[in-house]
Amino acid sequence: MKTFSATPADIDKKWILIDAEGVVLGRLASIIATRLRGKHKATFTPHMDMGDNVIVINADKVQMTGKKRTDKVHYWHTGYPGGIKSRTAGQILEGKHPERLLTKAVQRMLPGGPLSRQQMTNLRVYAGTEHPHEAQSPEVLDVKSMNSKNTREG
Repeated sequence: MKTFSATPADIDKKWILIDAEGVVLGRLASIIATRLRGKHKATFTPHMDMGDNVIVINADKVQMTGKKRTDKVHYWHTGYPGGIKSRTAGQILEGKHPERLLTKAVQRMLPGGPLSRQQMTNLRVYAGTEHPHEAQSPEVLDVKSMNSKNTREG
């Protein structure tokens, strides 16, 4: 029995639409990361970009468990002396670009490297319900019905 290794001709990419309204952030990010890498496919090959294209809508309505919305702090540095900055998860969600919270969560669940950066280009996150990818006729993936713990009222 030979080990199967996918070639670019074997790769079949689909378009997936996920509604993030009421879904727990970490659970959603792990499902998206799995889809982007292609680990849900039987033909998964670690060194190839065989994941699906993922569209996420309503990213501003994502939920968090516990007190993460107020207590979880995201830090970054401007590059200047004393340039450390921070925002809570709630401030990011209420700010100008709430989709960045989900994008960063997914990015941090992927392994670092050139392949991960290429796979991140297959992720499109939108804060509202509108998206410009209707022509690709994406399949809807219902994350809420996968597991009762995936949703949170709040």
